[in-house]
Amino acid sequence: MGGITVRTDGAGTAGGRRREQRGWYFYDWACSVYSTSVLTVFLGPYLTSVAKAAADEEGLVHPLGIPLSAGSFFAYTVSLSVVVAVLVMPLVSAVADRTGRKKPLLGLFAYLGAAATTGMFFLDGDRYLLGGALLIVANASQSVAAMLSNAFLPQISTPEERDAVSSKGWAFGYAAGALMLVLNLVLYTMHDSFGLTESTAVRVCLASAGVWWGVFALVPLRRLRDRRTPDAGSSASTPRRLLETLRDMRRHPLTLAFLLAYLVYNDGIQTVISQAAIFGSEELGLEQSTLITAVLLVQVLAVAGALALGRIARRHGAKRTVLGSLAAWTLVVATAYFMPSGDTAWFFALAAGIGLVMGGSQALSRSLFSHLVPPGKEAEYFAAYEISDRGTSWLGPLVFGLTYQLTGSYRDAIISLVIFFALGFVLLARIPVRRAVAEAGNTVPEKL
Repeated sequence: MGGITVRTDGAGTAGGRRREQRGWYFYDWACSVYSTSVLTVFLGPYLTSVAKAAADEEGLVHPLGIPLSAGSFFAYTVSLSVVVAVLVMPLVSAVADRTGRKKPLLGLFAYLGAAATTGMFFLDGDRYLLGGALLIVANASQSVAAMLSNAFLPQISTPEERDAVSSKGWAFGYAAGALMLVLNLVLYTMHDSFGLTESTAVRVCLASAGVWWGVFALVPLRRLRDRRTPDAGSSASTPRRLLETLRDMRRHPLTLAFLLAYLVYNDGIQTVISQAAIFGSEELGLEQSTLITAVLLVQVLAVAGALALGRIARRHGAKRTVLGSLAAWTLVVATAYFMPSGDTAWFFALAAGIGLVMGGSQALSRSLFSHLVPPGKEAEYFAAYEISDRGTSWLGPLVFGLTYQLTGSYRDAIISLVIFFALGFVLLARIPVRRAVAEAGNTVPEKL
């Protein structure tokens, strides 16, 4: 995996930085197909159908003897996966920062997630428990691996490069998601021509995302370099390091304030991403091919949106640009509530709106947070950040699932997410980010 280089400022030569940055982009390219093909498109409706096949006459399944609505099983499982991630990420991040060896840990969790995703090929019949277990492993592993990948961002880019590098990473990810969705769409819509049943075609699409993840993860693992932080040789135990990290975070209240704001609004973003396919299929009655096409539209426009909002941030600052995107998210979710059933044109318009703001809001949030991380604490701080990232937010899916279970309406479930965007907007607007960067001990960029 390569040796450890003693340097933490993310500078080095420009050529060396560019080589690592290009390698780093490819982790987004590798893992984003999981978020797109698995979490956003195929697994929600498919796992729901498997759970319904196993349900009793009242539409309930009973994992570990607990009665759950089959229609809420996917949302609850996503919530449970973040509990696993919350338990694992602090331990892994403390080891990563203490030893300076992020790359081997990145490889471990990337391939654990890829293996679990590939194993979804065996999800058929009424094996909803198998599907839930694989989802928990894959989703939690993706969170841990993404945390480790994000922790490289302050080390491979200067403060002035941060927004552009983060935006390009997201653009790479959405481009990969779009490419894989084209292949998925061909396979799914023409499954008879390939001699496959519809169920088998879905399972092939799920497994192919795991194979893609594993193959392209090799690129960042070859190009990224580990760096030992100044206190990396500390002999403190992992539990002690965790307590030290918690105490250290209390010394940076503005960084914690940003984490709270991000936790709130990103819960809304990730819940829309993970539950949109169920909303489209169960509430609007749309065909699977329509959902795939809509998500493909999101991916294509998200590439342009991430790059465009990155340019806007260079002129107006990342904070203002993110606030604008949150206002747009609020409008999109409110529009979804009133969308007529079976209207593909409105659904595609909604998808276009999501695509234009999704990539930029996530990319700029990542780069903005990287300015607020004290040097040498990248993995530990990004562990807290990653808890609410990439579809693993627990509160949003829980609210979505509970609202559906109580009302029986996915429209009520989707409109309940407005509060996440509105409250996140207010919390972020109150943070003096320039002062937060200075208090974290980092250089304050000209535009922020």
